Amino acid sequence: MAVKGLYERACDVMPPVATKRATQLSIVKGKGAYLWDADGKKYLDFASGIGVTNMGHNHPYVLEKAREQMEKLVHAGHNVVFYPSYVELAEKISESLDNEYKVYFSNSGAEAVEGAIKLAKWATKRPGIISFKRSFHGRTMGAATVTASSSLYRREYEGLLPSVYYAEYPYTFRSRLSEEEETERCIQSIKDIFHYLIAPEKVAAIIMEPVQGEGGYIVPPKIFLEKVRRICSEHGILLIFDEVQSGFGRTGQLFAWQNFDVKPDIMCTAKGIANGFPLSAVIGKKEVMDLWTAGAHGGTFGGNPISCAAGLAVLELLQNGVIDNAQKMGHYFKKQLAKLAASYPVIKDVRGLGLMIGMECMTEDGKPDSQIIAKLRETALKKGLLLLSCGVDKNVIRFIPPLVVTKEEIDFAISVLEESFEEITAKPVH
Repeated sequence: MAVKGLYERACDVMPPVATKRATQLSIVKGKGAYLWDADGKKYLDFASGIGVTNMGHNHPYVLEKAREQMEKLVHAGHNVVFYPSYVELAEKISESLDNEYKVYFSNSGAEAVEGAIKLAKWATKRPGIISFKRSFHGRTMGAATVTASSSLYRREYEGLLPSVYYAEYPYTFRSRLSEEEETERCIQSIKDIFHYLIAPEKVAAIIMEPVQGEGGYIVPPKIFLEKVRRICSEHGILLIFDEVQSGFGRTGQLFAWQNFDVKPDIMCTAKGIANGFPLSAVIGKKEVMDLWTAGAHGGTFGGNPISCAAGLAVLELLQNGVIDNAQKMGHYFKKQLAKLAASYPVIKDVRGLGLMIGMECMTEDGKPDSQIIAKLRETALKKGLLLLSCGVDKNVIRFIPPLVVTKEEIDFAISVLEESFEEITAKPVH
């Protein structure tokens, strides 16, 4: 009888919702930018656990600090006692934001989104939430309600949270409008919500990704974020930035909004915050957070001592060279991808900030080409490069390498992409 692999064993004991995933790889080890499967094959991981292992797998300094904490305290409950790593990480995050914000720790990105929505409703005493089309905010009920990147995420779960409305998010590549025209189109959609659906004084928050992730790694015009901020300030609406994927160095700044100089009232963060240890945070302006009184929110495992110790190590690494590397390598990677696009006409757009980079492919007649993206991922994986897709039409490769990625690793990825395109498309245009 053949010995079953991890994937087959998982199918025996887990539902399809847990087994129909991006790959069927059985991974047994990770180090730096690499993963190894059960057969010893090595993969360059440009998925990073969906933007989680920003310091690379098993970063020695992060592990050292986590081990030290593990020997001291694993869990005591942040609702029961206080412990050093919990308070110190909150202090360090606040210091990095000029001490304008306070921090509440939880476990996952979706949980942080739920907390941010609850905070906004609590602080404003208003019912309404405005989100954006193509947004992704999580899989729990409230987070799924403000998600609008796929009807699959909502199917069979309706009805969801009431009083949620959806505006247009700028996508100049698809609209073919100028940044100013596209901004005006999308701002008008918010005004239309106010006019036709809910008065602005009844809206608690506008929640948005400063750079859309699942929706296609879409970078909005700076003027759009400025105008949304202005609308929120004018009407007493709290602006929530979902930085679950874009935060903690991913875009070449500690937080993506710092690329635009547009400050939120509340942030949702997770993923890269602790390099794989479960941790997330709701980060809010002090005057907002101070309204969130005892008992209004809670959770058992939030702010775990080991996760917070890992988070402290991550923040230290980010502030001592890793963010700079993300900027430098992001610029280099996009430059190399642009060269690739010049040779392969199917690549229609390369965009992104830092190491949050999207490559969009279209057919000759201008339709989203999800098939070539699927073939590209499959072919690249056979050659040792792990990639993920995104976009509502699944026609975008999202490059999420660790922020410690090297030029040599990027060059290898480019060579695999070029070889893969050679195999699955017509010869390049030289």
